[in-house]
Amino acid sequence: MAKAPTVYDVAERAGVSIASVSRVLRNPDSVKEQTRERVLEAVRFLGYVPSANARGLAARRTNVIGLFFPGHDDVERLEAAPMQADGSVTVRRDDASADTETHNYYFDEVLRGAEIEAWRRGFALMVAAGRGASREAIVNDIAGRVDGLAVLARTVPDELLAHVARRIPVVVLAAARTTDEFDHVSVNNGPGMRALAQHVLGSGVRDVLYVAGPEDSPDDAERLEGFTAAVDAAGDVAVELVRGDFSRARGREIALGLDRMPSAIMCSNDQTALGVLDALVLRGVDVPGEVVVTGFDGISAGRHSTPRLTTVHQPMVELGRAAIHALTSRLDDPSSEAQSLVLPVQVVLRESCP
Repeated sequence: MAKAPTVYDVAERAGVSIASVSRVLRNPDSVKEQTRERVLEAVRFLGYVPSANARGLAARRTNVIGLFFPGHDDVERLEAAPMQADGSVTVRRDDASADTETHNYYFDEVLRGAEIEAWRRGFALMVAAGRGASREAIVNDIAGRVDGLAVLARTVPDELLAHVARRIPVVVLAAARTTDEFDHVSVNNGPGMRALAQHVLGSGVRDVLYVAGPEDSPDDAERLEGFTAAVDAAGDVAVELVRGDFSRARGREIALGLDRMPSAIMCSNDQTALGVLDALVLRGVDVPGEVVVTGFDGISAGRHSTPRLTTVHQPMVELGRAAIHALTSRLDDPSSEAQSLVLPVQVVLRESCP
């Protein structure tokens, strides 16, 4: 492989200074057209690509924002599917109506918002996923490569985040704020679930199965508190609680295993609720005639289910954008006080719960 051309090579070929090359590449309108064209012709001829590392050293910036979402991958599913000789992987679906993957679409929406805002502000986005004991090592590694780091609440010890925050800005996403050391963005989980539960109970339902999420979820506890508050206020409501894992497969498993059908099945996220709907269809249960089903998140799949899913829509894209905005604002003003932003949610009524 030939040696990569340098900025010195471009300057020599164009007959200009290194500073002029830099101005053309960073702010072309500030350079006379004749000079700009000579530099750009040299860049094209030599195949020169500016070094992000060199720019970062000069500016003490990487222009990269880190986003740490533990488990945001399909490692188990892909490891279980053998790779073919041509490098392809075939994943079998025995029942197309039952999506059994554990992939979390909430992360996808937050990531999309983060990508949009990072691009708008001139930053690249580095996304990392970590499992088990590797989490702390990955956080330390990514923190050395980025200008700021966004982390899902309760996935990294506060003492590690405090250590990282001594060098770069840190923002925590989701759940209630537990410390004022970092910027924090979240949504109205508790009030949202309470409003949805009030609607369900207000329709006369007095027998509810509540499918919670994992106990270590940064949002699940708030949603359960909101549901419990609505039940306590309504009075005379029979409630059974089971734990899920936010996956469609687990929701399907729970609903297929029910010996007795409640009047309503309220789920702590949409993917679980979609799995419940899969199972009820297989069992021939009428929704919402016999059982009301609800979720939380507002992922696009809920708009296309049969029946369409009643849910609490949280602004996932805006959550990702707000996290990047908080980090870049902190980079511009490192001495400002840590901020906490709580985004509103909206109950969306569809056919699964009129």
